[in-house]
Amino acid sequence: MSGATTVARDGRIRVLELRSVFGTGGGPEKTILLGTALTDTTRFDVTVCYIRDERDGVFAIDEWSRSLGIPYIEVTEAHSLDPAVVPKLRAIVRERGIDIVHAHEYKTDFLALLVAKLEGIIPLSTAHGWTGHSAKERYGYYPADRWLLARFPRVIAVSEEIRQRLIRAGAKPERVTTVLNSIDPGKFRRDPAREPVARAGLGLPADAVVLGAVGRAEPQKRFDLLVDAFAELAAARPRLHLVIAGDGSCLPALRDQVAALGPAGARVHLLGHRTDVPDLHHAFDVFVQSSDYEGTPNAVLEAMALGTPLVATRAGGTEEIAFDGVHGRLVACGDRAALVGAMAELCDDPARARSLAAAARHRVETDLAFANRVARVERIYEELMAARGRRRR
Repeated sequence: MSGATTVARDGRIRVLELRSVFGTGGGPEKTILLGTALTDTTRFDVTVCYIRDERDGVFAIDEWSRSLGIPYIEVTEAHSLDPAVVPKLRAIVRERGIDIVHAHEYKTDFLALLVAKLEGIIPLSTAHGWTGHSAKERYGYYPADRWLLARFPRVIAVSEEIRQRLIRAGAKPERVTTVLNSIDPGKFRRDPAREPVARAGLGLPADAVVLGAVGRAEPQKRFDLLVDAFAELAAARPRLHLVIAGDGSCLPALRDQVAALGPAGARVHLLGHRTDVPDLHHAFDVFVQSSDYEGTPNAVLEAMALGTPLVATRAGGTEEIAFDGVHGRLVACGDRAALVGAMAELCDDPARARSLAAAARHRVETDLAFANRVARVERIYEELMAARGRRRR
């Protein structure tokens, strides 16, 4: 194929959102797909491209993209280091006249830099964080990724904590912009009429006091800590229940931990993977994030938007989106006593919990509205193109 663009130029900036994920994905998928759906198509032509491992039997990003009606393509790979991906990406860049390739994790960060160099386009990355727990990730891929990101002309960090880590790794401060994850408040809204049905669907008593958590069942989420905290509270609160939605490597150990609680274990509900998170929130009295590490957690944003009173650890960018005593209760990571105290406070004082939840809902309707985030990212696209134009003159 020749290097000529086969797409007629119409003045719009053409962006390739590039991501590699195995399975159903997580928070970054919401940012990528919903952001694309809200992009100003008179100024930007955005294509979402996912690298899909042909061995992945549960991949579902394509279905999600179709439901949103956004431009979507896939590049299949035989394995995670398949060199055939590179010429496929180069062909897409040429055929679609791409100006900016926007990567979202260590694998596509490398590919974006490589393809940008080969095709003369602009690389951009959003750093969502480094939450894996394997030795290969922590001591290999992640340090290499931060080194790579220091070579990008621009990086979007989803929290100030991530921005500072990149600067410590060698990135120039002026090249790293913090843009917090956000949410579309119109798509996440609580309806009190749905609450009885949501509880009945989970087999919860109508008078239960329900703690809820949503996330991948992986070590950094510390659901083990949450179960221990629940057990301490449950001893004196017979109506207290805990619901955890999410699948992952820690789920078998969590089941064993719950079984060891005795009678209180019957009030812990491990749901596994769920796609109906807004419905689940209608069954929750309090949402709890117990993580040791986060980027800017979409699960917390969803709780804030859905008016679910919030207890969270100060992990990653959490305390940048929710302020302790204003939008919820925030506690130190790993502090079980503080977690127990905060959960007890909101469970025992519903009026206080509702007041915090109302303030959190107002915050996502204003400062953290997704349209504001999209506009900030669009400005970065324009700044990158303007800088490219200046260098060419």
